Amino acid sequence: MRTRKGCCYPRAEDVWAEKRVVKRRDFTGEHLPYRKRQRFWPEMAAEKSDLFDSLPDDLVISILSKLSSSGGCPLDFVNVLMTCKRLNSLALHSLVLSKGSSKMFAIKAKNWSESAHRFLKLCADAGNAEACYTLGMIRFYCLQNRGSGASLMAKAAISSHAPALYSLAVIQFNGSGGSKNDKDLRAGVALCARAAFLGHIDALRELGHCLQDGYGVRQNIAEGRRFLVQANARELAAVLSTSASKISSGSWLTWSPHPIPHPNHRHMSGPGCPLLSDFGCNVPAPDAHPASRFLAEWYTAKGVPGPGLRLCSHVGCGRPETRKHEFRRCSVCGAVNYCSRACQALDWKLRHKAECAPVERWLDEEAEGIDGDGGVDGDDAVMGES
Repeated sequence: MRTRKGCCYPRAEDVWAEKRVVKRRDFTGEHLPYRKRQRFWPEMAAEKSDLFDSLPDDLVISILSKLSSSGGCPLDFVNVLMTCKRLNSLALHSLVLSKGSSKMFAIKAKNWSESAHRFLKLCADAGNAEACYTLGMIRFYCLQNRGSGASLMAKAAISSHAPALYSLAVIQFNGSGGSKNDKDLRAGVALCARAAFLGHIDALRELGHCLQDGYGVRQNIAEGRRFLVQANARELAAVLSTSASKISSGSWLTWSPHPIPHPNHRHMSGPGCPLLSDFGCNVPAPDAHPASRFLAEWYTAKGVPGPGLRLCSHVGCGRPETRKHEFRRCSVCGAVNYCSRACQALDWKLRHKAECAPVERWLDEEAEGIDGDGGVDGDDAVMGES
């Protein structure tokens, strides 16, 4: 095994040869008494050479791979790159980059730069599905490079990346990046089914609504109901698993004696789990994917993506429209719009249930005409999720 210095690990016979005591002769030819070999202390070795240089490359790469897969933020990996030249070169090894987790790519929109773009591209080329999905979402929605973004998400979907499968399903449902005629509902349902099989909660909820409404698939109300219940159960399990560390403190759960809201009732302060809020509980909502947070930060800082375009009203989504009237509005108030039924159902329970108020018609309906993609009825969402 070679090290950085090019030398190999010593063989067994070489080690034993060093341990043997060799007889010495003086200039007269007589034998001298045995003399003990001088001990070689580690402090002496540190003065002459750096022990880090003697570590083999494959061992360092294995350690860096563990770090990239368990890092809590991009700074954990950046600090390694800035340590020394050897770590900088080994940290950019394809094996290390392919193991990076989603938290390692949680780049803030205000810190976006060409170097961040190149780093994500490097990780995507190394086969990292999370990097492919994150860069694909940024290119498709933020940089408006539709073809490249969709191909990167497709590359992640081939690797069974559930968020990428669901994002492609939303694109197919809305015909994003094209016209209304580019919608492919059957393809969207197939992608949702695959993502739901991999455990994606939003995809499972979307699939349940599609089956209940007969949207892109033959209507099956009972099966749709079963998928919605299963999505709520998985959401509950995900919330409880992320809140396990807070159970001892007692602040992770609050209970209200009147869980059923009346017209003047407002939701409890702070975001909570949509499922448990129906029963009077308030626990932390699941964290949004770093790619969704990047989209929300990007358009919060830069404004709407274009004239007449809107953002999805669900705070955990961040997707913008790629053409006018791409997203469907709430048919009761017309004040909110959603990229999918899953986002509509989550936002209804999270906040819109307390805010939605019926109006005669939308004020801008006469100027813009009937919403070409149809409206989403808030009352239907209550029946679908209750």
